[in-house]
Amino acid sequence: MKTKPYILPLLLILLGLSALAVFSLPDFNAQTLPTPRAYLPLVIRTSATRVFIPSTADIPNPERGIYNWPDDFTPSALADYAAQGYTLAYQRENLRDYLHSDLPPEYLEALAARFGAVRQAGLKVILRFTYNEGETYPAPQPDAGLEQVLRHIQQLAPVLEANKDVIAWIEAGFIGAWGEWHTSASGLDTPENKAAIRDALFEHFPQDRFILFRYPKDFTSWYPHPLTEAQAFTQTPQARTGHHNDCFLASEDDEGTYYDPESGENRAEEWKAYISQMTHFVPLSGETCKPNPPRSDCATALRELEMLHWSALNEGWHPGVIQSWKDQGCYEEIRRRLGYRLTLLEATFNPQAQPGSDLRVEVVLQNTGFASPLLERPVYLILAAQAQDGILRYTVDVDPRRWGPGEHSFTATLSLPADLPTGDYRLALWLPDPAETLRDDPRYAIRFANENTWDAAHGWNVLGGVHVSELQIIPGGL
Repeated sequence: MKTKPYILPLLLILLGLSALAVFSLPDFNAQTLPTPRAYLPLVIRTSATRVFIPSTADIPNPERGIYNWPDDFTPSALADYAAQGYTLAYQRENLRDYLHSDLPPEYLEALAARFGAVRQAGLKVILRFTYNEGETYPAPQPDAGLEQVLRHIQQLAPVLEANKDVIAWIEAGFIGAWGEWHTSASGLDTPENKAAIRDALFEHFPQDRFILFRYPKDFTSWYPHPLTEAQAFTQTPQARTGHHNDCFLASEDDEGTYYDPESGENRAEEWKAYISQMTHFVPLSGETCKPNPPRSDCATALRELEMLHWSALNEGWHPGVIQSWKDQGCYEEIRRRLGYRLTLLEATFNPQAQPGSDLRVEVVLQNTGFASPLLERPVYLILAAQAQDGILRYTVDVDPRRWGPGEHSFTATLSLPADLPTGDYRLALWLPDPAETLRDDPRYAIRFANENTWDAAHGWNVLGGVHVSELQIIPGGL
């Protein structure tokens, strides 16, 4: 076979270039040669996303949901009550024996003991003080005079402050029939006396607890513009003002709830719009008081519970309305959605980590409840060793009070200690009660509505596992 005529010149050119390359290399001696590099560890940072399965169960959680009247406030009665799945209890304290006198030490001690029983049962209370139970309504039943009411509020303040950990919120009470701010035999229901009692409640009762008022006419007069997001949770009187509606759906104006006595008008639509705005940030709770179909039927109930962001509802009254919801098929949905219902959608993090490294975690969640969690509550990510003792707790800079209905997400970076023992760890989300007395009690931690995530012993929502190992030198690495 003959060689192509252009092959030989091409080979000569290539040989020349090779020689030039060889002889143009620097003339290194032993002293200038670089020290051989050690192998670099290969760190693989591959995140994985876990998608969670929602639960359809009725998830009991603090400061929300269906509540009732316990048979008594003894430890045994409250234990039986809590065993039925309740987390809230209605506590109405009647002061009829002290219309003309201060509260004796025996009463204040007994009140503190009742709060102790509530704590032992893992409950919180919706609290109201009254002087009568409307026995002669619509005729007035005796209540205390203004000065005596103000004195009682001052006396109660230290007991409430010491036990606020088990108080969800306080209904304003004290005035008139059932403490509902009408029908006062002592004239407490005038605008001037209402304002005096309002101011005393805000001054003396726990500053980080809401006070719920019965009538929109009152709080819309005090605060002409509804609470804004910027004003929320600032502990001003308006930021602490909630609403309790004790005749929900009972008539076109909810038996006077939306009636304006000055104009003689039903202002339901206007005041519902106001309440819908404020209850993004403050509680609305209460009860029905009589069947009123079709307004009290499921369709309207669900629409208004959602629009007005209801947090809690008394199951004990009215039984006819509650039964109608069961018959029509919406009762279980109402139970699930009162207040907040938080569900984990997905979590993204690296299931492999090394001591001294950063672990980035992203969580996506959804709130399908009517409202948000409304009391201040910390959020932690937990890294807990499975084979030995050891728990790392990381504070997440996020406020769950801002988790209104809809989807939310947050990210956090966990800096792992350089001396972190190797092994398998669980990564969990923990939202405990902020009070030191309740923080380590899992009954007061928020449980997400998911399958196979709840650690009932600790009150954790488990996101998944992380394996911690030393950095590995890969043979043949760069």
